[in-house]
Amino acid sequence: MPSHEIFEKNSIVLAIAIVLVVSIAGLVEIIPLYFIKSTIEKVDGMRPYTPLELAGRDVYVREGCYLCHSQMIRPFRDEVERYGHYSLAAESMYDHPFQWGSKRTGPDLARVGNKYSDKWHRDHMNDPRSIVPASVMPGYSFLGKTDIDPKRYKAHLKALNWTAQPSGVSENDTGAMYTQAMIDNAAADLAAQAGDPDSDDSEGLQKRYGGKINVRDFDGDPNRITELDALIAYMQMLGTLVDFKTYNAKANLR
Repeated sequence: MPSHEIFEKNSIVLAIAIVLVVSIAGLVEIIPLYFIKSTIEKVDGMRPYTPLELAGRDVYVREGCYLCHSQMIRPFRDEVERYGHYSLAAESMYDHPFQWGSKRTGPDLARVGNKYSDKWHRDHMNDPRSIVPASVMPGYSFLGKTDIDPKRYKAHLKALNWTAQPSGVSENDTGAMYTQAMIDNAAADLAAQAGDPDSDDSEGLQKRYGGKINVRDFDGDPNRITELDALIAYMQMLGTLVDFKTYNAKANLR
């Protein structure tokens, strides 16, 4: 009598066997996670979003951009050749929630940063078909007419710290997304990055967030800070934080 017949002829035995196999497989996957500090590889260059980029990300999520544009390049040759280096887990470490997406009506945006000019993005948001005639994307001209209140982002950064570490965080806590200095200067940093002529804190912004910060007027109107400023600032940093020449060199040494 073949050994497998007992499973084929007895549904109770088969059910018990399935539970045992699934349980063992689950334990093999889950138990190691309790013995490692982090499942995300540390990658040089990664940093939290600046207040202006965070405001742009909020607009991106609110308008449902992730429904048509993914932010995850899979490690397949056709995707890497079209979009660039495959996505790293570390690139989503500050995303709550992540923007991987599940559909591509438009192209993947994981590496769109600095690929196009600010003017290109402005024109594309105002009238997508003026840039891509076959585009089915709706226009978002209202973004350039909607101002942002920089003062509300102090509370926003503080809330994200609690999201990242529910037990509470402090400036000296390595689990915190944002330091207390970043939180206290959220409004000034947002205005400085948007090229506000009344703000002179760009040096402080660079000190708090590092050198890879785009600091300029994004929406073409230096006298206002709009949602278009924020969205373009967010898109212009996507995929630009990691130096993949350095990353690949380090990976090859392992």
